[in-house]
Formats: sequence, structure tokens, C-alpha cells
Amino acid sequence: MITKIGQIMLYVTNQQEAVDFWTKKVGFIIVAEENGQGMRWIEIAPSKDAETSIVLHNKEVIAKMSPELNLSTPSLMFTTENLDKLYNDLANQRVTVGEIMEMPTGRVFNFADSEQNYFAVVDKSN
Repeated sequence: MITKIGQIMLYVTNQQEAVDFWTKKVGFIIVAEENGQGMRWIEIAPSKDAETSIVLHNKEVIAKMSPELNLSTPSLMFTTENLDKLYNDLANQRVTVGEIMEMPTGRVFNFADSEQNYFAVVDKSN
């Protein structure tokens, strides 16, 4: 079961310019910054205790990893506490699901709706 919308993934050409815009002009703060598996992402939010944040992803890197994604619009990342069950439930409902991947923030997979909009789910059971 999906428990909440955890993040909005924004695909940008220049991550540093995007960070500067959101932090210096909009007033967001950097909540976390991760580097790993050839990618860097920066998590920003209006405050430390915000329930939903924005993750700034490098558009070029994501395009190479997941060419099926529409990177011209933001994506939603949902959270779950039982990734394997949700994955199997969606697959059993004949939903298009991507493979489960290990990322620096945990296990994740994506799935598509009937119009081929992709969404991601991350395991937050830890």
C-alpha cells in the first residue's frame, strides 16, 4: 500500500542553477544531498519538517537510466513500507512496472498509469 507522496522529482539540465533558484529566490532549504551510482540528487523543501520535498535530478543521467520516462514534467515519488508486496500487487493487476533497483536512498521501482505517465515508489520500511 502507498502511504504518502514523499517527493516530487524534478528533472533539470543544471542542478546547481536549480538549487540556487529554489534556495536563494524561493527560500527552500537543502534537506539532503546524495551522490552515488553515477548520479547526484539534491533534496530541497520549504522547511526541515515538510512532509513532501522536491528532488532535483540531472535530466541527462536519468534519461540514460530510464529512457521510457517523460522528463519534461515532474514525477511523483510515493513511499511504502512493503515494497515487494506493492510491486507484486501492481504487477498482478497488469500495471506496467519497472525493475526494483537499489538506490542511495533505498529500494525503488517505477510504474506507469494507463497514459504511460511514470511514477516511482521508494521503500521506507527502515
